[in-house]
Amino acid sequence: MKAATAKTTAAKATRLAAKEAAAKDAAAAVVQLAPPRPFDAKRAKQRLADLVEAAPDLAAAVKAKPAWRSLLLGLLDGSDYLQGLAEAEAARLLRLLKTPPDAACDAAVAGLAEAFATRPAEADAMRVLRLFKQEIALLVALADLGGAWQLEQVTEALTRAADAAIKAAVDYALGEIAGRKRFKPLDPANPGRGSGLIVLAMGKYGALELNYSSDIDLVVFYDPEIAPISEEGDAGTLFVRAVKTLVKLIGERTEHGYVFRVDLRLRPDPASTPVAMSIDAAFEYYESIGQTWERAAYIKARAVAGDIAAGEKFLSDMAPFVWRKYLDYGAIADVHDMKRQIAVFKGHDQIAVAGHNVKLGRGGIREIEFFVQTQQLIAGGRNPALRRRRTIKMLAALREAQWIDEQIEAELADAYVFLRQVEHRIQMVADEQTHRLPEDEDMLARFAAFAGFESVAAFSEALLYHLGKVQKRYGALFENIPAEIQHGGLNFSAKVADQETLAALMKLGYKRPGEANALIHGWNGKGYPALKRAAAREKLAEVTPLLVRTFARADDPDAALIAFDRFLGKLPHAVELFSLIKTNPDLAGLLAAMLGIAPRLADIVSKRPHVVDAVTEPAFFGALPDEAALTARLAESLGDSETLEDALDRARIFAQEQMVLVGARVLAGTVSAAQAG
Repeated sequence: MKAATAKTTAAKATRLAAKEAAAKDAAAAVVQLAPPRPFDAKRAKQRLADLVEAAPDLAAAVKAKPAWRSLLLGLLDGSDYLQGLAEAEAARLLRLLKTPPDAACDAAVAGLAEAFATRPAEADAMRVLRLFKQEIALLVALADLGGAWQLEQVTEALTRAADAAIKAAVDYALGEIAGRKRFKPLDPANPGRGSGLIVLAMGKYGALELNYSSDIDLVVFYDPEIAPISEEGDAGTLFVRAVKTLVKLIGERTEHGYVFRVDLRLRPDPASTPVAMSIDAAFEYYESIGQTWERAAYIKARAVAGDIAAGEKFLSDMAPFVWRKYLDYGAIADVHDMKRQIAVFKGHDQIAVAGHNVKLGRGGIREIEFFVQTQQLIAGGRNPALRRRRTIKMLAALREAQWIDEQIEAELADAYVFLRQVEHRIQMVADEQTHRLPEDEDMLARFAAFAGFESVAAFSEALLYHLGKVQKRYGALFENIPAEIQHGGLNFSAKVADQETLAALMKLGYKRPGEANALIHGWNGKGYPALKRAAAREKLAEVTPLLVRTFARADDPDAALIAFDRFLGKLPHAVELFSLIKTNPDLAGLLAAMLGIAPRLADIVSKRPHVVDAVTEPAFFGALPDEAALTARLAESLGDSETLEDALDRARIFAQEQMVLVGARVLAGTVSAAQAG
């Protein structure tokens, strides 16, 4: 009987494992979406007949190529926008079908450059740019829907087209202000070179991940020290005029449509600053009040037009703002707060299918991006390998650096590819900058067919699979608050001792709970250097319950709390340390051990709190580094030095960090005293 029960249980487990594997295989199979299927076969056939009726060459080609016919049936039925592009010029459609997509993209970019080399009139320049955009839009759609290009090739082609258009427009705008005799380009054939005008691509555009119907985020600065401006000219006035010309050429709608919607709002304080700012004003802003979201934005920034050399130097000079020397766990709260505000404001806090926003919604593209960028902000200052722009490549880099494992990398990479492809098909329907699936039942069924699925149910299964994986991984990084930092009856906000708090302290083992409560409450008023900033006091309040419970495990909890108070008084600053403890609760135990039995280590930490960074890195519990590894790490750290003083400071930090690292391993029991010696 027992054997039969065990056999049945094993069989159930086998069936469950097979079912899970099949679901995983099914989801993986749709990472590359299938070509579109016509939802309304009758309508699709009529549209195709109308298209080829006046184009004998296209009709013959479609008849000879069943795959072309199938592709066009799905395209014409699923997208009014693509139908319009196809019908506008049958010869163009046939040419793009016949030409390898890479060669067609090369030809389009070369044609644009050739047309602008003659410096056409403004109206002609706008027409050329818009026809170029139409060519690229149809080319990319055919290559994407037909399976000739993978996601990376699609986004690279869209980005390359944007680069070509922006460069043409910027050079045209610089040529216009040169005609006023106040700007004297070093090279009239390439007016951006040496101009001092810096045009940066941000976000997906900067990362070569542009989507099908994307806004392009630009930030424009200029360096007045190198700009070739005449004595009568003013760099700010002239470059603002150039940016306005750029926006007109690219963003204004004409009878031929538009090229890209241009968004300039990522610059510092956009409500009160000009569209082109001097680099001195920019540096002053970022050094004084730059925020975490702006640091995240610059992870993907790329110089795309104007003075490329000046742009790359600007980004290099911005590196200390973006990449902190120390592990920056404070970024987690800031980035998650941005995501939480998106969810609250936009109402994207639930996983769904009909009406779901695949970018901002729960489990969507933005959560994958935030997952990656947050860990870049935390560790990219110490590890240059984590400073890449592209999401898929960064997932691989995080895995190589042991911040995530292979399964997380695979799940998020697959989800990213799938969701970006769905996003592109949403935007292909009407060339709209939207990320939301249809809410109407019939429209959703039509979209599922356009996405290559047999039914809404099949599409829903694949979508929910990937959304669920993303939600799980994102939640593990941002939303799971460790039980150790919950209050559990400890409330130190009231001026008068809370009876529940005193009882909790007594239960934890504090012999003098009233004095302990008074000591904790007094931290806000003692004027400790580390607690002068409100942010530091807030972070300390968040981790105080965790610290109190940790110190309670000492032989003398009251003495441990007093030792921490002395330690707190020596700290020069504390926001990052408290953020580290909140994110890594085990650090509280390590700190308590240092205070109790390794006061020399605690003294080092009090003077340089960032030396505990190494304890939180994934490699902490690995083998002790040998001499070669230590030499390489020291060389890497010193390689970022800008002055002798900076190099000496980094050397001191390195030595003290290694001392704390070895001591922490001894306290944690991961190495013996002999090994440490």
